Amino acid sequence: MEWKGRRQSDNIEDRRGDPSMGGLGSGGGFSFPSGGGMGRRGGGLSIGTIIFLVVIYLVFKAMGIDLLQIMDGGMTTGGPGYEQSDSAGRTPANDEMTAFVRTVLAETEDTWNGIFKSMGRQYEEPRLVLFSGQTQSACGFASAATGPFYCPSDHKVYLDTAFFRQLSRQFGASGDFAEAYVVAHEVGHHVQNLLGILPKFNQARQRMSEADANKMSVRIELQADCLAGIWGKFTDQKGILEAGDLEEALNAAQQIGDDTLQKRSQGYVVPESFNHGTSEQRARWFKRGFDSGQLSTCDTFSNPV
Repeated sequence: MEWKGRRQSDNIEDRRGDPSMGGLGSGGGFSFPSGGGMGRRGGGLSIGTIIFLVVIYLVFKAMGIDLLQIMDGGMTTGGPGYEQSDSAGRTPANDEMTAFVRTVLAETEDTWNGIFKSMGRQYEEPRLVLFSGQTQSACGFASAATGPFYCPSDHKVYLDTAFFRQLSRQFGASGDFAEAYVVAHEVGHHVQNLLGILPKFNQARQRMSEADANKMSVRIELQADCLAGIWGKFTDQKGILEAGDLEEALNAAQQIGDDTLQKRSQGYVVPESFNHGTSEQRARWFKRGFDSGQLSTCDTFSNPV
């Protein structure tokens, strides 16, 4: 994907290093099965140990050696898939990953501004929040385990900076266009929100059984995949895509299908619990949007999925 040197969006909030906390709400996005955390609680340092460590620190400080600086330095890593951090643990706003996300977001803005204009409407550009570890949204608390998601209450897309590494290493979906597909999918939920589709779904599912809500959620997610495909079509027409890019996105869609994720995490599938669609469905609906570039082809509610 030839993304370097192109316009970058200003609709970015960089909260990396922000310790905000709260409680989790709902919104469209990628959710992966998690296999138990590595949380620690319990013991701490005794007063005597703390005093001893302070004395050691002061002794070295008097010798001109700053132990804190030594521990802080030398721990940053570079190269693909790693963000370089400053001394406060924040990721610079001008790192390559940030530039990539800004560029992809700008491309979605160009696409949907044009499509909405053709419909006689004005497109409201969403903001994308970059965070690391955890943050607060209008839909509640967001953590790395949540995965990328869109919050309809504040019209923002939330993306943990470590997600792309997880997508590549854990789920076998590498490539810049695979990453771009994730962003475009979440922007697809924003488009659904502006068109009134998402609000209707959120109201209707309050009266649905869990099984029916899951079935409707699948249609919502597959439509967001199709909308991401439409963005891919317009991006391809600009000559930005390279050989193999479409295959990267299709592979990503397949790797995060409900059936594939459940097989990977628990060894069997429970179709009635699907809420994003199977691997085949997700890839097919992305390709459908990519092939047509037309909103009319993304009606997952009137057509069989």
